[in-house]
Amino acid sequence: MVSADVPGAISLVVPGNVRALDPAPAMFEAMLTGWMRQQQSRLLARKTIGDRLSLVRRFALFNGTYPWEWTPEDVEAYFSAQLSGTSPLAHSTVRGQQGDLQLFCAFVTDGRYGWASACQEAFGQVPVQVCHDWNTADHVASFEGRPGRRALTYDELQTLFDAADDRVEQRRKRRRKGVLAAWRDAVLLKQVYAFGTRRRETAMLDLQDLRHNPRAKAYGRFGALEVRFGKASRGSPPKRRTVLTVPEMDWIVPLLEEWVDEVRVGFSPGRHPALWVSERCGRLGLRRLGRFLQIIGSLVDVCR
Repeated sequence: MVSADVPGAISLVVPGNVRALDPAPAMFEAMLTGWMRQQQSRLLARKTIGDRLSLVRRFALFNGTYPWEWTPEDVEAYFSAQLSGTSPLAHSTVRGQQGDLQLFCAFVTDGRYGWASACQEAFGQVPVQVCHDWNTADHVASFEGRPGRRALTYDELQTLFDAADDRVEQRRKRRRKGVLAAWRDAVLLKQVYAFGTRRRETAMLDLQDLRHNPRAKAYGRFGALEVRFGKASRGSPPKRRTVLTVPEMDWIVPLLEEWVDEVRVGFSPGRHPALWVSERCGRLGLRRLGRFLQIIGSLVDVCR
């Protein structure tokens, strides 16, 4: 099959009149560049592309070989190492990495991109698909979490919420800075639990995303939460959904009302639309929110 000028093709990555002094690593880097461009043309997220490229680099470094030298045994050796030791990878992580490696091999073996014929000419070998049904994990269960982890009981959940509230009281009694931040974190934790929002979904919430629910007028403007930055499918924009406030979680209504009307103004956000604002009068960032959720995760383990 003749190489075409499609995103990721070798003809668009490697100039035809240039020869590398060290052809093997140059070819490998060109493959990664081509794969990156091919994925960009599919509108995949930058993080997704970066994680995949990093995986392929780690796999090549572990085996000490290049894609045109890989064998199925290399896959087995690499993932056997990832599943051994004191901190083995989760089942879902292994399955995802195997899928990404399979995608890379499918890319470099596809005749439309010209990488296989270039490797045959330069090294006398061609890349092959090294991930098969008999050396990769199957996706046969909808839940792939660790069976040892379970949901919190009501008493454990109350202990977690009390710990978040205690941080506010401790800072207030000691007259230390950060009372408002601790207050924000306590309400944010409860909002995440009540509406089940992910990290980015939570950070990107605006005041206008608090909605009325005509069938639950008692909740006022807190009858629903419009999530505009939901987890996207590959190559698609963020998904939207509306999460209703349910009677079992109506305790979140007075907490959000207090936050919006009384506490949030203490950060001096001005006209900033973000529901969760930082000490610098801007939107609470993903990194800051991620660190907070990590702390909460450690508290959860303690509560269990």
